[in-house]
Order: sequence, then structure tokens, then C-alpha cells
Amino acid sequence: MKLVIASRSGRLVVDGGLHIDAGETVDGLLAEMHSLSLKKLVRIPGKPILVPERQRFTLPLVPGAVTADGKKARPVALASGKKLSDYNLKDGDTLHFKDLGQQVGYVTVFFWEYFGPMAVYPLVYYLPKLLYPESMLQNGECPRHPVQAIATAYWSFHFAKRILETFFVHKFSHGTMPIFNLLRNCSYYWAFAAFVSYFVNHPLYTPPPFERSKWALAGAMLMQAGNLYSHVILANLRPKGSKEYRVPRGFLFNYVTCANYTFEILGWLLFNVATQSIPGILFMFAGGYQMTLWAIAKHKRLKRTFDGKEGREKYPRRFIILPPLI
Repeated sequence: MKLVIASRSGRLVVDGGLHIDAGETVDGLLAEMHSLSLKKLVRIPGKPILVPERQRFTLPLVPGAVTADGKKARPVALASGKKLSDYNLKDGDTLHFKDLGQQVGYVTVFFWEYFGPMAVYPLVYYLPKLLYPESMLQNGECPRHPVQAIATAYWSFHFAKRILETFFVHKFSHGTMPIFNLLRNCSYYWAFAAFVSYFVNHPLYTPPPFERSKWALAGAMLMQAGNLYSHVILANLRPKGSKEYRVPRGFLFNYVTCANYTFEILGWLLFNVATQSIPGILFMFAGGYQMTLWAIAKHKRLKRTFDGKEGREKYPRRFIILPPLI
């Protein structure tokens, strides 16, 4: 069959259309587009070589289309692993194409955004002479409290755990993301690591009672264990080699859609109980706000996917992220 490939503005991207077997997969479509770009048959400014990772195809959006809750509908993107027939495509149909630009792997982005905080925070702790005025130091040394030491150990452990999860636990539904995300994510994590560490390790820092900090960080470690177990559950939702997604079940997932975020937020709450710092609280709220947005979007997506219609499972009633509030 022949598919018309156009931009969302209606400009033709492939002269004469793209010829492909009706039983082909979306991955085959991406590969054919890559082949056409090598032959200079794709009309893209700069004539880039369109590797599959920088391509996105969407179905044309019906004018005025809305979702079940009355919001403006978004174009349906063709997913890797599915067949073109799954989208009822036929000869002469149109697909909208977008060049996603330079991409970078999820694993690469996650490694660098987590490596920064793991390195920056201890550097502030161990090299105070480089950051604080000589007048605040005692014989060239920064006075240290046990709270600062265990907070540094917890922070470093947390981000080392994230790196290990990136390599050995997480399964990513997409292989790449825009390269700009690497700069944005690293800026966020690295800057907050320096901000929190500078004030928690400051020579004039006044720590809370050590007993309180000790038990708060012990509780935070339990939250990290819960977060890890939640990630293992999520990683096992898809059978090996399958794109099928199942309703998360077990552990806290029986009550909360995004149990992994719940443990993450509670871990940072306990970190702030232990350290009692405004920068740490700001970091918790910034991360908690973003995780809440992601959790709400995921909850809606799961309810749409598992709507109980046409033999599909109905998504159970659950809290989204922070029971009993959200």
C-alpha cells in the first residue's frame, strides 16, 4: 500500500508517498523512512539522516475531536512493536511525520543526572576550604556534626541506588529522548545537590537533635527499600519480549497507582526531618510537584487503558500518589 507522509501543516515529506506492505510493523515503517532519507528522498530542511530513534508518526487528528472528559484530543502516535494494521491503515491514508531532532539514550541521561548529585554533595562535605570563608573555619577545618555525616552518606547512597536501578532494574518504553533533556535534567539535579549540600554542610549549620536525625534517616532508608521493590514490580509488568502492559499489583500498588513515587517523596520528607534545611525542603517540593504531575497523568492513562469495556480489565479504585490526600 501507499501512505501519504506529510507534516502536521500539510506539507508533503515524501514525494510520491511511501510504499510499504500492509502487514508491516511500525518498526518496518521507521526503517523504510530511514532508507528513504539515505536516498535523499525525504523533504526535511537540512536533509538529515533520519534514524528510527528521531522519527515520530501520528494519525491525523479529526478536527474538533475531544477526549471522554471533554478535553482536546491529542494525535495518536504509532508505537514501536505494533503492526500498521493495528491502526486500520489502508492504501492512500495519511500519516503525519515529525523529525524529533538529535536524541540521546535514556540510560545515558539518567546516569549523568544521577552521577552529578552523587559526586557534588560529598565534594562540598569533604572540601569546605574551597567554598567557605577562612574566618568560618577552625584552624582551616570545618567543624562537623554527625548529622552532616549521615546525611551525606544517605544522599550518596540514594543516587548510587538510582544509577544501579538505571542499569539493572528499569525497563524503558522508549530508547531515547531529545538531547536537550540531558542539559535540563543535569542542571536541575546538579544545582540542587550543590544548593542543599552548601547549606547542610555550612560551618554555621545548626543540626536538629542527633537522635531524631538518626531515626529519620533510618526511616528514609526503609523508604528507599520500598522504592526499589516498587521498581522491581514495575519492571516485571511486561512479559519478556512483549509490549503488553498489565495493571500494577502487589505491595503498596494494591492501594496507590504510583507507589514508587510515594516512597520517593516520603524518603525526602524524612531526609528533611533529619537535616532541617530550607534548600532540602525546596528540593522535596520541586521533585514532589513533578512526580505528582506524572502520577496524575499515569493514573488517567491506566484508567483509559483498563476501562472495563469490550472484555478489557477495569482499573481498580486507588489513590494516585499520597494517600489519603491524592
